[in-house]
Amino acid sequence: MSHVLLVEDDDVIRETTQLTLERDGFRVTASADGRAALDAFHAERPDLALLDVMLPGLNGVSLCRRIREASLIPVIMVSARDDPVDIIVGLEAGADDYVTKPFDGAVLTARIRAQLRRAAQPSRPTGVLRFGDVEIDPDGVQVRRAGKVVALTPTEMKVMLRFAESPGTVLTRDVLLASVWEYEAGGDTRLVDVHVQRLRNKIGADRIETVRGFGYKLRNPE
Repeated sequence: MSHVLLVEDDDVIRETTQLTLERDGFRVTASADGRAALDAFHAERPDLALLDVMLPGLNGVSLCRRIREASLIPVIMVSARDDPVDIIVGLEAGADDYVTKPFDGAVLTARIRAQLRRAAQPSRPTGVLRFGDVEIDPDGVQVRRAGKVVALTPTEMKVMLRFAESPGTVLTRDVLLASVWEYEAGGDTRLVDVHVQRLRNKIGADRIETVRGFGYKLRNPE
């Protein structure tokens, strides 16, 4: 039974969401306060965190950053539909995905299960892959640059592996959404753009090239 940390200050949404997740087979620790949720995270070590952006005590973005300092568990942010800035800031803080309010319980459960699957099975290629001074070890779930380990979240690792499967091939945002986030249609391409930017910051801005109007490709420097 996977353990979800649910952090939501709206009593109705929190209680309804907790009931939905428990009905679908998850163990849920619920909190209405960011600081209390951080204590619960350290005490209980959940498998996934579901964080509202607007929280008392410690907001969702700051809470996400604090979780990322200690763990690579999947993090899903929850944002109001008309707050795109919150979405981008949350992803840049280390979140793997987001849902918008109001959300459907079945969709939320599907997104949580998809994140847990990716965290449990992060690798597909085998053997160490080398692209200049960047080495990708799918079996060890590790990326090194110039011999130093680069800390990636599970979702960043999945994006990196998808690029490594097709070096030099342009991958559209829709292809990346389908293969990494399991969105067959209608996914928000900002998920791709923010994760690619985070990868660039970690492995070198010149390693993933933007092909304007199409998507991205992994460059293999000579």
